[in-house]
Amino acid sequence: MALKKGENALSVYPARTETPFWEKPLSDLTRAEWERLCDGCGRCCLVKLEDDDTGAIYHTSVACKLLDQQSCRCADYPRRRRYVPDCVRLTLEKLKDIRWLPPTCAYVLRFQGKPLPPWHPLISGDPESVHRAGVSVRGRVEAGEDEVDTDDLPDFIRLWPKRWPKKARY
Repeated sequence: MALKKGENALSVYPARTETPFWEKPLSDLTRAEWERLCDGCGRCCLVKLEDDDTGAIYHTSVACKLLDQQSCRCADYPRRRRYVPDCVRLTLEKLKDIRWLPPTCAYVLRFQGKPLPPWHPLISGDPESVHRAGVSVRGRVEAGEDEVDTDDLPDFIRLWPKRWPKKARY
C-alpha cells in the first residue's frame, strides 16, 4: 500500500492501544493469563514455617520436592497436588489472605496496583531475566524437603526469600 501525500505509517497503521493482559485488573484475567503472570522465581515453592504463638512466617532455603531447581518451576505442575496435597492453588480470593508470598511476586504487585518490574519475563521477553536479576531461587536452595528432617527445618530459615534483591529493585 502506497502512502498518500501527508500520510505517515502511524496514521495509516495506528499504534496498537490494547492494554497488555498483565496490566488489567486481576479479576479480569483468564485462567491462562493468570498462570502466565507467574515469573518463575520459585520462592513460593520454598518450605515455610509458622510460629504457632505469634503467627510469624519464616522462609527456609528448603525446596518443595517437585521444584526443578534449575528452571525454578514445578516439575509436575498439572499433577502437583497428587504428590504435594497441601500445595496452594493461588486464586484472587486466596491472594487476599496469603501472607507468605514474596514481595517480588507478580500476583502481589498487581494486587497492590503496582506494575511488573523490568526483569519480569512478560516485560523483558526473556525467561532468564528473573534469574539474572537475582530474584529466583536458582543456586540458593540448600536442600530438598525430602532431605531434611522436619525438626531441622529451623536451621534453614533465611531472610532472602522475603526480600527484594538489591539488583532487582526498580
